[in-house]
Amino acid sequence: MPASTREAVRVAVLADSDTRWKWGALTARRITSATAEPTGFVLRGRATPTARQLTETGVSTTAPREVTGADFLREVRDAETRGEGYDVVVLALVGGTVRAVLQGLADLALERRPVIVTGYVGVVYEKLTDGLLLRHGADVVLANSRHDAERFRDVYEGVGAGADAVVEAALPFLGGAPHTPEAGRDTLVFAAQPSVPATRAERAYVLRRLIGHARLHPGREVLLKLRSKPGEHTTHLEEFPFQKLARTLDPPPNFRLVYGHMGEVLDRTDLLVTVSSTAALEALHRRIPTAILTDVGVREALGNHHFVGSGLLTSFDRLDKGLAPVPDETWLARQGVASDGSYESAFDAARDRVAALLTLPALPPITPYYTAETAPGYLPGILARHRLDVTAPEPRESGLRRVVREAARGAYRHGVQRVAPVIRRLGEL
Repeated sequence: MPASTREAVRVAVLADSDTRWKWGALTARRITSATAEPTGFVLRGRATPTARQLTETGVSTTAPREVTGADFLREVRDAETRGEGYDVVVLALVGGTVRAVLQGLADLALERRPVIVTGYVGVVYEKLTDGLLLRHGADVVLANSRHDAERFRDVYEGVGAGADAVVEAALPFLGGAPHTPEAGRDTLVFAAQPSVPATRAERAYVLRRLIGHARLHPGREVLLKLRSKPGEHTTHLEEFPFQKLARTLDPPPNFRLVYGHMGEVLDRTDLLVTVSSTAALEALHRRIPTAILTDVGVREALGNHHFVGSGLLTSFDRLDKGLAPVPDETWLARQGVASDGSYESAFDAARDRVAALLTLPALPPITPYYTAETAPGYLPGILARHRLDVTAPEPRESGLRRVVREAARGAYRHGVQRVAPVIRRLGEL
């Protein structure tokens, strides 16, 4: 039964990290007419967020359920059997997992499958072609800006795949009051990233310069905004947490490490500094002065090459002198920042596309670009890694199983943050 003949639109969101859960849940609200909260699921794996991380996203009072990929497919299948099938599924996942879930949903052969929506949580600066082709087959592939929409269509058309699924929208978590300076307040916030820059030396350099800037400007509050606490994981691995690097330093009292919801931190920010965090786009949307660091280079691996032409590239030397960059308005208009007040209409096209798909008597078959014919040496490995066999017996959850799983996660995170760096250093001797 098309959703248009029912009053409620049922939406499920499957995410694989805290930031993607935030993107997926907010996207679900912006592109559908659903009045109820989307049903949330987080994929069990390396980046499974903790309860604290999920709460800090601030997107829902109901925690998403932790599942395997096969668990999620069973839930979609069983929901249809109960007559409560999902109308829309938002896949807030990395590309390979999107492709695997697309295969799983196609193999379910549901009487009426859900509309499948996917996209990117922020700036797309690496693996553009591969990531897009892995997402091909979804009904809607959201682009966060006009610039991204053009790039996405070029990739799909360039390989002979249909580009109709690409829909221009914006990042769903932009918002907040425009920046208003306050007398007596001067706050610089550095938006940290788990793996940018990646090396210990580069991260220690950034930390030393932040502390040095705080010493040069004792009247300015310098906040290092952290994504996760040691032992927690986000979308990317963090081998060298700033918290640990800061233990041997003696920062001045106007320098602090902070956590919390980025929107709330931006409420008191007068200058946002980062290497390439999506927080820069959040700040620009609110007209908060923003600086993109060039100190460790302008490189594809850092992601700050995305900001070439923005007018925002600068260095600590210039910031120390009180020089703040001024954004290029033409660049802003192409990046989906919507600082001109157009944000409320940014999701109209996506909402209309989803609504049109929901009125169809039946949705077309899922037809990804990567198939056994186009990628016989690549696709089988991707599908095998995810083991989405819904016919296998469902594992029985127990207290012992949960304890073992958490112990394994802890061991993995310890290996990433403690053992791996030591082995790398020994290899350099």
